Amino acid sequence: MDIRTYGDSALRRKAEPIDVIDDDVRNLCQLMIEVMIRANGVGLAAPQIGVSKRIFVMDADDELYVFINPELVELSEETEETTEGCLSVPGVDAAVTRFSRVVVEGLNLDGERVQLEGRGITARAIQHEMDHLNGNLYIDHVSPARRQSLIKEFLRKQREEDK
Repeated sequence: MDIRTYGDSALRRKAEPIDVIDDDVRNLCQLMIEVMIRANGVGLAAPQIGVSKRIFVMDADDELYVFINPELVELSEETEETTEGCLSVPGVDAAVTRFSRVVVEGLNLDGERVQLEGRGITARAIQHEMDHLNGNLYIDHVSPARRQSLIKEFLRKQREEDK
């Protein structure tokens, strides 16, 4: 399964909630973990593989996490700016300001409510994946001029790879 990249409309749609956690959802989550690991990613949201469902997987703090129907329930007042990239906009990165600490709540594969407090890279990854579930990309957090520059650079690199 391929990761969708910038320009694919699947990345700009708000993902739909999961009603029932069945074998199809479990298999999708396992596939997402495999795709994320193969791509050396920190996280992956279902829209990144063209599935409009509110699921993300994440490899952080030496743990694999699965969040189904996640919600951010706490955001710190403090923010931090750090360079960020994305499997769906490969080859380019930019400084993005995000909350320093967040708490995400959702369901695990057994349908149990789980919660995770993230700081640093974990907080950043959670917010990044939540953006995907809402049809946003990290480049939406930079100035319009910087965004245009990133898109041009991404498209140039894609053309070079296609040659």
